Amino acid sequence: MYAVELGEDGAVLAPLEPWQAGEFLAHMDRGREAIGRYVGLADAVTDPDTARAFLTSYAEKAAADTGRLHGIREKDGTLVGGVLLRTLDLVQGVCEAGCWLEPSATGRGLVTRAATALIDWAVEERGIHRVEWYASSANAASLAVAARLGMTREGVLRQSYLHRGERHDMEVWAVLAPEWRARREGARR
Repeated sequence: MYAVELGEDGAVLAPLEPWQAGEFLAHMDRGREAIGRYVGLADAVTDPDTARAFLTSYAEKAAADTGRLHGIREKDGTLVGGVLLRTLDLVQGVCEAGCWLEPSATGRGLVTRAATALIDWAVEERGIHRVEWYASSANAASLAVAARLGMTREGVLRQSYLHRGERHDMEVWAVLAPEWRARREGARR
């Protein structure tokens, strides 16, 4: 297995696989209410079978080269969140990135660092031209990550997402490969 270091605090980014379903479920249980506030993942992963099914679906996406799922781990190995490419369309050069994090790990830049590593891979290794980010207009934390990643807010899909009986406006953010590279090059200077 491989892991990408996310900084001096010892956090790492590594693939999440079906054999880790028990650990993934325990992580969801710890953060279920916070994660589920705006994201359907917490409602979809509720027991060992649904945890394994979710992880298996991403293992199949990875095998088909149509998506990726990676966990964010603390220095001690505890799974505290994740980033994913929900979709990965290599023909069109477009993917949709996303994230989640349990409350114990917020406020330290873990998601921003993890998403940066994943987007770097998508752009530089897979040739993605456009990385999209969708988030509820009410999800200030996710929108802040998109802004920190240098994405542009492109619009709002009004009441397009039904979650827990409430319709949410979804914001569409994106960054293009030339913008991403210019920003990353500027950060290295």
